[in-house]
Amino acid sequence: MLFIKRTLAPFLFGVLFTSLSGFGQDITKNKFGKGIQITAADSSFAMKFGLRFQTLYDGRLNLENQNYNDQFLIRRYRLKFDGWAYHPNIMYKLEVGISNRDHGGGNIPQTGLTSSLILDALIKWNFKPSWSLWIGQTKLPGNRERVISSQALQFVDRSNLNSKFNIDRDAGVQLHYEKDKFNFISSISMGEGRNIVTNNSGGYDYTLRAEYLPFGAFTGGGDYFSADLKREPKPKLSLGITYDYNDRAMREGGQLGDFLTAQRDLETWFLDAHFKYNGFSSILEYANKKSPDGAVIVDGIGNLVEAFYTGSGINWQAGYLFKSNFEIAGRFTKVTPEKITLRNENTQYTLGLSRYIVGHNLKIQSDITLIKEDSHDDQLMARMTVELAF
Repeated sequence: MLFIKRTLAPFLFGVLFTSLSGFGQDITKNKFGKGIQITAADSSFAMKFGLRFQTLYDGRLNLENQNYNDQFLIRRYRLKFDGWAYHPNIMYKLEVGISNRDHGGGNIPQTGLTSSLILDALIKWNFKPSWSLWIGQTKLPGNRERVISSQALQFVDRSNLNSKFNIDRDAGVQLHYEKDKFNFISSISMGEGRNIVTNNSGGYDYTLRAEYLPFGAFTGGGDYFSADLKREPKPKLSLGITYDYNDRAMREGGQLGDFLTAQRDLETWFLDAHFKYNGFSSILEYANKKSPDGAVIVDGIGNLVEAFYTGSGINWQAGYLFKSNFEIAGRFTKVTPEKITLRNENTQYTLGLSRYIVGHNLKIQSDITLIKEDSHDDQLMARMTVELAF
């Protein structure tokens, strides 16, 4: 037995050393932030794999009683796969969220009482120049702030306007057209959000979005990431408008929120303008959601039981990126729910500071927000995040 121990230990150590040496010599030509890319020898498919995670510290001070609460968590942790199969014109995308915040909310029958892991799962077919057909589950063409990736934001997270009114992800079909100064997207989807496994309980969701870029395309797709990291040498502007009609919606916000006991049609309008020039960037958004049939659900004697989230909101943010890749930014957000829903108006003032080390792939961001809400004490929210993506 002693002989075995004496001979086995050096053997195992040698195997471990050899393994580590082998891994140490495994060198890829892929660059940081571009993912791990592979292509089949027979050119039948290509794939890029990427990973990203985002930490979050969130502390909140009640300005009336001075109570302070905070938390530290992994806000997002995601695996991303995209590429093409059979032909370069047939592309695919898969994104999975595995942090608790990413896949929460799965404890309902509509998602099969399982975790809601899948964010995006779609096929894109570029069937002719400027035209593509998307089939599967992904973001609907709603407000710009929502369609901009959470990896590419100007602040620690999106605004309260997005939180209350965005139409999020859904399963269905989208038609995209992009040429010169004009982009157009139309969509037909199930209307109840991502990862629903039960039969459609209402109607479908119909979305139309148009964008006009009067000064031409942004550098490197800069109209869909925040901060002017490309330091546009000439002014760039994108104007967008979206109309969404959710027929017989069941969820509080259409694709998001609780499933309610009655159905309502929901109409949502988004208007946005995105501007960049020489380090300066700005996004202005307006949202309006209403129900032609009335947003509230009442009992037999007229008391409010439930309500869909309807109303309007405005968000304006702007920032300046210094040549040192530090950025200062400010944001104003006001959300005004319909009074009949008995929800409170909320106004937020945010100041942010970011340091972009490798663009949006490696950065540190912080912001502080004054939150003023009717019938609630004023709050001061301080947040900080570190983003790493390859």
